[in-house]
Amino acid sequence: MRVRGVEIEPACVAAQDAGAESYLDAAEPPMHGGIDEAALRAAFARGIREARERPARSVALPSLGIVSGVSPVIAAKIMVQEAIKVARAGGSGLERIILCCPDRDAYEDFQKTVNGYLSHLLEVLVWGPFVTVDAIIQVSAGIVLVKRRNPPLGYALPGGFVDYGESLEKAVAREAKEETGLDLLDLKQFHTYSDPSRDARFQTITTVFSARAEGTPRAGDDAAEVHVFAPAQMDGLAFAFDHKQVLRDWVGKK
Repeated sequence: MRVRGVEIEPACVAAQDAGAESYLDAAEPPMHGGIDEAALRAAFARGIREARERPARSVALPSLGIVSGVSPVIAAKIMVQEAIKVARAGGSGLERIILCCPDRDAYEDFQKTVNGYLSHLLEVLVWGPFVTVDAIIQVSAGIVLVKRRNPPLGYALPGGFVDYGESLEKAVAREAKEETGLDLLDLKQFHTYSDPSRDARFQTITTVFSARAEGTPRAGDDAAEVHVFAPAQMDGLAFAFDHKQVLRDWVGKK
């Protein structure tokens, strides 16, 4: 199955016989009476890293651990997770990652797990819920709000989607800078809102932060306008999302 331009597929063949430009040549890691997950992940990551350094367009990874007692289901899930990391990050140069299980007795469960895991990612998880952040930014004259350029329309707290590999704190600081030009100070997590109907587009879960800022806000990114309002001025505004309730909750807890 294809994930962001990378074909990830199972094969009932040894890695060195899979026809890939690069393959992981590694001994079975000792399990020490249990599953050494860190050792398995490190081995798969090394195989991918070596393929990228060549550089190669395809790499074959052996199902390490099965010989030592790891179930083919567990091995397959770890391998898919490592493959997805590479595909999701992009820029690897890899076009094909072959997950190899030459043990015919184990291959049926291995193949079913690989394909099922990838299907769940592409057909279920990709549709959300999506993670977002919003900022209640206090300046000397009041609270900074943006007037949205795109639907859902209305006034909103500065915010947006969390990028892959980004913390909530970095995401909210980035979004605030992009939409208002302000740098956040004294950033504090306020509350998480998860009502499935809070966003008219699709299900989002947002974590709201409070912060201070200095300077004059200026509209940027998808903010058509940016304004500063005192809390008493906001009741008559038309808000997007659930941001009117968010602000009421914040004012009530001050």
